[in-house]
Amino acid sequence: MSSEIIDQYKLVIDDVPATVKIVRDPNEFVPVYHLIFPRIETATQVALESIREKMLTEMEIEPEEILSLKELEKLKVEFREKTIKMLKEELPHLTEVNRKILSGILMHQSLGLGPIEILLQDRNLEEIVINNSKTPLWVYHIKLGWLKTNITVKDENQIYNYAASIGRRVGTQITNLNPLMDAYLTSGDRANATLFPISSTGNTLTIRKFARRPWTITDFIEMGTLSSDLAAFLWLAIQYEINVVVAGGTASGKTSILNALTCFIPPNHRIISIEDTREIQLPKFLHWVPLTTRPPNPEGKGKVTMLDLLVNSLRMRPDRIIVGEIRRGKEAQVLFEAINTGHSVYSTLHANTAEEAYRRLVNPPIDIPPALLGSLQLILVMHRDRRRGIRRVLEIAELIPTSALKAMGIELNTIFRWISSEDKITQISNSYRTMNDIKLYSGMSDDDIEKDIMEKKEILNWFVKNKVKDIHKVGRIVSEYYRNKEEVLRKVRKGKKK
Repeated sequence: MSSEIIDQYKLVIDDVPATVKIVRDPNEFVPVYHLIFPRIETATQVALESIREKMLTEMEIEPEEILSLKELEKLKVEFREKTIKMLKEELPHLTEVNRKILSGILMHQSLGLGPIEILLQDRNLEEIVINNSKTPLWVYHIKLGWLKTNITVKDENQIYNYAASIGRRVGTQITNLNPLMDAYLTSGDRANATLFPISSTGNTLTIRKFARRPWTITDFIEMGTLSSDLAAFLWLAIQYEINVVVAGGTASGKTSILNALTCFIPPNHRIISIEDTREIQLPKFLHWVPLTTRPPNPEGKGKVTMLDLLVNSLRMRPDRIIVGEIRRGKEAQVLFEAINTGHSVYSTLHANTAEEAYRRLVNPPIDIPPALLGSLQLILVMHRDRRRGIRRVLEIAELIPTSALKAMGIELNTIFRWISSEDKITQISNSYRTMNDIKLYSGMSDDDIEKDIMEKKEILNWFVKNKVKDIHKVGRIVSEYYRNKEEVLRKVRKGKKK
């Protein structure tokens, strides 16, 4: 039985060409991700090693020089100019194209993570995993799930060097005394590393990729992650400052859906986002201040926690606060106190259902009192179906205090739910709490709200029809809608592209 090619495409990263060939091999239990590089002759490889050593000595690269993409790009330009000059001297017979290829390979080895740099630029991949030096790398493909690759790392020391390099750039260290590390790359990709013997088969490195183009509400409707009816309901909720917690399992798309919903925030609102690593990306014209935590330095000083940032953000006069993830009781308490003092709050939480999210919030270690929790209106739950390789909004439920005055308890009212057998998101009940809160603060009637939702649905369907997927363009059209609704609706109904 022969191998079957599932997919094949080409990549060119920093002038380095590569071919990706995903193959179903009868001898393997999962498809294999083959990354094919230009072949380098032994003599050329020796010359490259010599040039690389000279470059590292001459440039004296400091970790702080590559903390931002802008600085990294400057460094790359300088590196490329010098290496091409050296390649002309050492290997004068090479063509200009081959010099650029070798310069790119040297750049990946010296400033990056070697061949992993190619994987980081493959938009089809979500995760890159090194389990040890004895087995091939694994990758998580957006459509095909986990794939084994044909790439290996030469030894355990190389894995350690990759992890240490990432750590130095954010002022942290991974050592035998501190064998666990969470950090991020210049691109925003999240990295986790462990050292042997904590990971008993060898050193590990796990990189979760940061979306190069943020997912928008258009993408999610098009993929069936949520329906235009649900998207219109959520747009209305975000517009009128309804508080939302997005729950779900690992890699279910919690942060991605939250990011897409933030495009519905009016442009005259001040937004503060608080995260461990930068994942939220808002339209560039919004009044937005992103804050990120900081780990302690090797001496154990300089740590800035999420609680520090949350307390500080309340002094920055925010209208909306976005918190990457609710984890601890103190953070959650400050967050819910912020809601009760008039701020609109959005966050994520690890939970598989709305009921489970509620239980996590009211029990240790988070342990939010029902009196505070009653200020949260909506829980949106994301679900990742590994068997079918899809992500869906599993349900959206509102929290209804059973006694408005005493807040003695809370009931959950599920408004929308995903029907797995039909792969369809259906409205199964009417909203009471959310709609009443919107009517209370906006003065809208039931008919006004129904009309408003239908108009929003028209615009969302127009986004899908016209492939409006750029986060800045989506945000701009939403902002124009707030400023001149009739004009936007007129253009949408005429079918004109903006």
